[in-house]
Amino acid sequence: MIENPLLVVLGPTASGKTRLAVRLAAALQGEIISADSRQVFRGMDIGTGKDLSEYFYQGKPVPYHLINVKAAGEHYNVNEYKEEFYRIFEDLTSRQLLPVLCGGTGMYIHSILQRHEYTAIPSDEAFRSSSSAIDGADLRKILAGYPAQFTAQADLSSHKRMIRAIEIAVYLSQHELDPVSRPQITPFVAGLNLEVAARRNRIYRRLIARFEEGLIEEVKGLLEAGVSREMLTFYGLEYKFIVAYLNGELNYVDLLERLSTAIYQFAKRQMTFFRKMEKDGVKIHWFEVKDNSEALFESVLDSFSRWKSG
Repeated sequence: MIENPLLVVLGPTASGKTRLAVRLAAALQGEIISADSRQVFRGMDIGTGKDLSEYFYQGKPVPYHLINVKAAGEHYNVNEYKEEFYRIFEDLTSRQLLPVLCGGTGMYIHSILQRHEYTAIPSDEAFRSSSSAIDGADLRKILAGYPAQFTAQADLSSHKRMIRAIEIAVYLSQHELDPVSRPQITPFVAGLNLEVAARRNRIYRRLIARFEEGLIEEVKGLLEAGVSREMLTFYGLEYKFIVAYLNGELNYVDLLERLSTAIYQFAKRQMTFFRKMEKDGVKIHWFEVKDNSEALFESVLDSFSRWKSG
């Protein structure tokens, strides 16, 4: 008998994660825990792809968590997410419901599966400002000057992440990090893989649909509600490019072309991060996404059921 099972559905944008996770949760007496860093914000619906109408199966709602829990314009970080996740996980397991973690924010998922405690280490805004102009090679040299036990989890894939790794190393060299008691989780991770051409086609068609649903109007409304342009840009690609369009920096044709290309590249980075998770020891069971969603559901359900029964 598997103790404290967690079913994880991850994959790049437009791979059909939500629809599959909802169907699995309905079949397995579960509830969804979102792993999306932007869907936590209220009023950011079309741009983040909440698709709340998908959280129903055969006319019955499938409960979800960590969606619409913060106001647009606020900040949210990995540690906040992790604390909320564990609270919800313990509540669901105590009621003998299956937690189904679904999303594409790899850092959130990784922090749970790898039991990262470093997320609790505070950021150093002064250091971030002063180090913004330091190049990657010099950041690596700085990081190499700290003991290996403080840099073992360092992610060197971007300038931002290297700065965070240095923050962690500095903090650990000066402070003790008290371990936090967490419930033991036994995860089954289902990864959705989509052939590149099919992924690009899905992304483009979905983007067109979102423009038709009123994505530009959503961004206008957020600006009128007082959310700053800087904060919207921080929230992600759709908001960043539409703010530029509203500023007159892009015409509509350029907006569509550049935004779709940026989302393709983002999906590729998501897959790269998931592959890194595998290198870090996370076992991902990959499933190819085809047009037959019923076959995908049956395949994931069968694999999960056999895993759970041992």
